[in-house]
Amino acid sequence: MIIDCSKYLKCAQAKRVNQSQEEDIFVLFKMLTFSARVVLQCVKDAAIAAKQSQVLRLARVTQSSARFYYNNPKRPNVDPAGASHVRTVDLRSDTVTKPGPAMRQAMAFAEVGDDVMGEDPTVNELQEMAAEMFGMEAALLVPSGTMGNLIAVMVHCRERGDEVIVGDLSHLHVYEQGGSAQLAGVHSRTLSNLPDGTFDLDQLVSKIRHGYPDPHFPRTRLICLENTHNIQGGRVLPLAFLKEVRSIADEHGLPVHMDGARLMNAAVHLGVSPATILQHTNTVSVCMSKGLGAPIGSILAGPQDFISRAVRCRKALGGGMRQAGIIAAAGKLALTEMVDRMKEDHRNVKTFAQALLDCEPSLFTLDLAAVETNILRFHLGNPGLSQSDFCERMAQVGEEEEASLGQGVQVLMYPHMGGSVRAVWHLGISQEDTQMAIRKLQLVAKQLQQSIVK
Repeated sequence: MIIDCSKYLKCAQAKRVNQSQEEDIFVLFKMLTFSARVVLQCVKDAAIAAKQSQVLRLARVTQSSARFYYNNPKRPNVDPAGASHVRTVDLRSDTVTKPGPAMRQAMAFAEVGDDVMGEDPTVNELQEMAAEMFGMEAALLVPSGTMGNLIAVMVHCRERGDEVIVGDLSHLHVYEQGGSAQLAGVHSRTLSNLPDGTFDLDQLVSKIRHGYPDPHFPRTRLICLENTHNIQGGRVLPLAFLKEVRSIADEHGLPVHMDGARLMNAAVHLGVSPATILQHTNTVSVCMSKGLGAPIGSILAGPQDFISRAVRCRKALGGGMRQAGIIAAAGKLALTEMVDRMKEDHRNVKTFAQALLDCEPSLFTLDLAAVETNILRFHLGNPGLSQSDFCERMAQVGEEEEASLGQGVQVLMYPHMGGSVRAVWHLGISQEDTQMAIRKLQLVAKQLQQSIVK
């Protein structure tokens, strides 16, 4: 249908519009409105198609590399010294990792359902995959490692006033807000963690209570381990130690739970499968949002009856999620694609540790043989320099830095326990980033030496 708009415009201007012309104008208005909607929808569809094409292209590029992390520019920093560009090397924790294009694509297109009803296919696939990988009967997706550990304590220690034996420097005891007591009513009895993350086995035996049902004492119900050991610098528990702990536990009818937040780092270091490590435990919690690079989620694994009870505890703690396949899709990619690349993190840590020892004169102390995975702890040799001061110097961008290093470099670390400094490598830190961190370290060491001479 073709309508001559000009004659209606002239009539409208002359204010002479009859009923037939009004009807034609109304039809014309509807046609123009419809056409505008069609054009707008076409533009939107084209934009969506272009975005999906870009995501797929980036994913293909990323899949050619084992790193799977965002190659975006580092986050902007305010440079007080006026350097034109600041590069940030974030060694505060492996929890700062971000999902790359391939992981984001997997999340965006994940098939989902209601996980509380057991109907999310991606979650079910992840749980089956994890159970097989860990050599366990079943597995459960939970929001965090802290919740995974708490659920394990709640299931193993079924009565308020039960007791768990745990290392005094373990994450479960130090960094999880006393949740075992606060929320589960479970008492903790501590062992002294040794520098390698283990504890004395004779002390373990002495901590097991035998007086039940004497009303004066808690009842020992669980032994907890941490592997790798966070506070002790990413130390890997020896398989022989795990075997002995399990033997003692079996002798006294106790289960063994492993906080395996960084279990995959331990497996990579030992060159064995996760199941080889976990054959000496009854249950495990494994974090996917640290070195594995997923944005959220942990896996709790163990016998089928344990997981059945764990589902109830998860719900009570508010951890039951609905369309959680979006999270599970990232976890599947993390477990299948991100484990082998951890070797790169371990190499970079050793490279930086050696650079600390190579500083002249000696300003730092550490045991290179104790550097096993992605966490590095070192001490400052100068008693006049606090760990906080050192971390501040590494994070600041000075006036001479751009001339010396070619750009401003901000290296982020944390002051840690026992007067040490902690630095953690992850998939967001490349070999080039490590070398830039070393150059910044050398510059700071030079400045410190000059201030000591003065």
